[in-house]
Amino acid sequence: MKQLVRVGTIYIPVGNVQKATEWYQEILNGEVNYQDEDKAILNLANMSIFLVGSSEGESSNFQDRFNKKRFSLTFEVDGLGELEELREDLLMKGVQAGEIEDRGHRGRNFIFPDRDGNLFDVWSELSPQYKKAYNL
Repeated sequence: MKQLVRVGTIYIPVGNVQKATEWYQEILNGEVNYQDEDKAILNLANMSIFLVGSSEGESSNFQDRFNKKRFSLTFEVDGLGELEELREDLLMKGVQAGEIEDRGHRGRNFIFPDRDGNLFDVWSELSPQYKKAYNL
């Protein structure tokens, strides 16, 4: 049986494609590949991120069974030092980055929202497959 190889694209709902695109460029250094009034396609973290114009109140977040708001995407950085630096950079840019957390597994994490309230997680550990593929 054939297996899925990787995630190629993530779709993120946004209220205003132009403003969201500017935010992702300025705050996360996303590189725009395509943009029209309904969507933008960015290179970010070795993936294609589609910012899709959506109805007010839409987000990629969800509620878990304990009624806690959750993120649907975790970015990775290479080590605790990079995690701390990224968090500080986001805070300096006015992003409400959460505290660095110990969740009981290897590495540390923090959560931050984009301008539309989509939550993202950041983990201090690069996956072994990524390290191997890129000789890190």
